[in-house]
Amino acid sequence: MHCVRKVNEDIYYVGGCDRRLELFENVYPIPNGITYNSYLIMDEKKVLMDTVDRSIGQQFLENIECVLGNETLDYLVIQHMEPDHCSMAANLLQRYPALKIVGNAQIKKMLNHFFELNLDNYLEVKENDTLNIGRHTLKFISAPMVHWPEVMMTYDETDKILFSADAFGSFGTMNGNLFDDEVNFKNEWLSEARRYYTNIVGKYGPQVLNVLKKASTLDIQLIAPLHGPLHRSDIGWYVEKYQKWASYEPEEKGVMIVYGSVYGNTENAANVLANELSLRGVSNIKVYDVSKTHPSYLVSEAFRCSHLVMASITYNSGIFVNMEHLLHDLKAHNLQNRTVGLIENGSWACTAGKQMKEFFEGMKNMHVLEEKVTMTSSLKEAQQKEIETFADALVQSMGEN
Repeated sequence: MHCVRKVNEDIYYVGGCDRRLELFENVYPIPNGITYNSYLIMDEKKVLMDTVDRSIGQQFLENIECVLGNETLDYLVIQHMEPDHCSMAANLLQRYPALKIVGNAQIKKMLNHFFELNLDNYLEVKENDTLNIGRHTLKFISAPMVHWPEVMMTYDETDKILFSADAFGSFGTMNGNLFDDEVNFKNEWLSEARRYYTNIVGKYGPQVLNVLKKASTLDIQLIAPLHGPLHRSDIGWYVEKYQKWASYEPEEKGVMIVYGSVYGNTENAANVLANELSLRGVSNIKVYDVSKTHPSYLVSEAFRCSHLVMASITYNSGIFVNMEHLLHDLKAHNLQNRTVGLIENGSWACTAGKQMKEFFEGMKNMHVLEEKVTMTSSLKEAQQKEIETFADALVQSMGEN
């Protein structure tokens, strides 16, 4: 049976939820599933904004048939070529042979990479081109590398809606509530929106800022992304989050402590440090085991926090393997503008700290504190002063930022 909802007078939500998928892009854990959003505009011409993943393909087709009734589908706008948003294109062309696909030149090229389609009816659009479909006029906006090279967005000049492709999306499924003001977005969704942005789009901050600059010239009353809730409440607040993330500026003043420990001694040092920071009035502290917490959560937290502490054992003369994996992830996602403190441990050759420092020095605008903690197998009572000096340096640097 169909499962649709009106977005407004003549726009319908025809997407759906997938609660079975465990890994988004076969990488990122999604314990609360994922939505695949698609929108059908019922005007003089009937326009579908993107499709969905094949996993919910049957539900999607039933939703479209329910809204269209005896009408036919005139246009399919494809904004992004990842298969979770365009995989049903061939099915739609079979059902609606006169359907015209709308997209830019790169989308047309990539359609031929993924499918064998007859694209004789393809309508190629460029930056700022418009398509009038009756009451609505759609304006197309290039958004390259947010987060693929072909991406575009669509602005409905009539209803002031930005169909934002993968931008402003979130992990998680909606439980009947479609809009951000129908859920507790700031408390229950923001962390997954941040994790989605930082891991999927985070590498491409300059490109995101470029698109945000374009969007700032538009009167946007609703943002309709391809994943997660639609945004119609406090849009400026959410755009400000994107500005922070895309600028690689810390979202909050706080400390993320990540440790790599085999027998618990390095973990102990992380806990002792957290306690010392708390005694000095730092309240925004998070401690993570790098071997237990998926890197996507740690990348997200690194974008949130102003200060990072990495505590690693020396493993095979190098950085603990899971910590090294995290460091590569942080660099791959272009993290910048953070203060970093280091704790190193080694039973006979303690080299992890030196190697972590070199790693961060190879990243942009990363300030590594001169103060650090060096352990030989375990933290000793005699090192209390060393821990205190390290904590003092962290707190002092927080005051300077």
